[in-house]
Amino acid sequence: MSTPRVVVVGGGVIGVSCAYFLAKRGIEVQLFERDRIAAGASRGNGGVVSAGHPPFNRPGRMRQLMASVLDSTSPAYVPPRWSPSLWKWLREFADRCTEEHVEACMRVMAPLGKDALALFDALMSEEGFDCGYSPKGYFEVCTTDAGIQRGKDEASILERFGYHPERATGEELRREEPAFGPKLLGGIYYPEARTLDPIRFVSALSKRAVELGVDIREGVGVSGVSIVSGRVAGVRTLEGEVVGADAVVLATGPFSARLARKAGARVPVQPGKGYHRDYAVGPGGAPPIGASCVLSEAAVFCVPMEGRVRFAGTMEFAGVDRKLRPLRLEQLTLAGRTCFPELGYGKPTSEWCGLRPMSVDGLPIIGPLGGVEGLTVATGHGMLGLTLGPVTGEMVARHISGEGDSRLAAFSPNRFH
Repeated sequence: MSTPRVVVVGGGVIGVSCAYFLAKRGIEVQLFERDRIAAGASRGNGGVVSAGHPPFNRPGRMRQLMASVLDSTSPAYVPPRWSPSLWKWLREFADRCTEEHVEACMRVMAPLGKDALALFDALMSEEGFDCGYSPKGYFEVCTTDAGIQRGKDEASILERFGYHPERATGEELRREEPAFGPKLLGGIYYPEARTLDPIRFVSALSKRAVELGVDIREGVGVSGVSIVSGRVAGVRTLEGEVVGADAVVLATGPFSARLARKAGARVPVQPGKGYHRDYAVGPGGAPPIGASCVLSEAAVFCVPMEGRVRFAGTMEFAGVDRKLRPLRLEQLTLAGRTCFPELGYGKPTSEWCGLRPMSVDGLPIIGPLGGVEGLTVATGHGMLGLTLGPVTGEMVARHISGEGDSRLAAFSPNRFH
């Protein structure tokens, strides 16, 4: 069997994007996915390509998280549990919840967000993927004066970095989307955003990657990276197979930290669990809405997809825990009904949860791991995995091919050493 030049570990939107852009450069690629393509957060996320927003680390966020220990209905929730690694992560996270850190993050994330949008548009134009891609943006809608003020404050930040949010009253919202309910006092329209069906997108991208020559192996987990004399020699699978490679990309979401640690590197990410509920459009289900939105106070996205509406969001730091908590799921429905009072009481067509890799400083962790030649990591995208998937793949491919990409400097995993 020929030895692949590059092994990508992980079949979510990040890993598939890396494989696609490497193959576009004529590089031989083998991708290993322990489950199936897009089995994790890439399957059930809200389907929003959202650019330019401030990081999860914000002033006041730590107080919100600590208060949530006693409130399982909080949009961001930390269930009480003994976890030294989580509490260490939270201490480092808290140190970065400052205005200065938000500003520093925005200086790199705002331009990257514009790159991400342009790349998505180009990718759709070039490949013509059938994934419900819509360039119509979304509304942030609010039910309280405090929510409206927070929305205005965030919109002001985005405006300083060259984005174009538009403020709207409750009446203007309902003119744009008649299904919006009377509880909505106002909000912000974000035109620089896209929506799509995430599983259809990742599936189409993986199919195209295969056509470009990528060898995708589903149901094959990787136990570690083989390192000889300080450089990558390949990977070891859970079945004991050793696969040679000149370069390895770790794109396994929150599990990248474990593989990196085995290679002697620190990648400070924690799993952040998100949920969705889908309701079919029709009697007992969702109304036929045309506008995507996020309910600010609940942090729940409401996104129309083919024949259904997805209600997705929330953040839960429960470790590697894929348990569906009924109370958390019900919060999605309550938020959906606040936005759209005509949402029926029928059974959801889908309920799901997935784990997102939350970096300690709110920035993605992308680039070569110092000390091991040929080893690259791509994780820590938090709630922006879909948004930054293709642009991450492009940056990683440029790095591995030798072209180089100056954008990687801000996201280097070596910043934690």
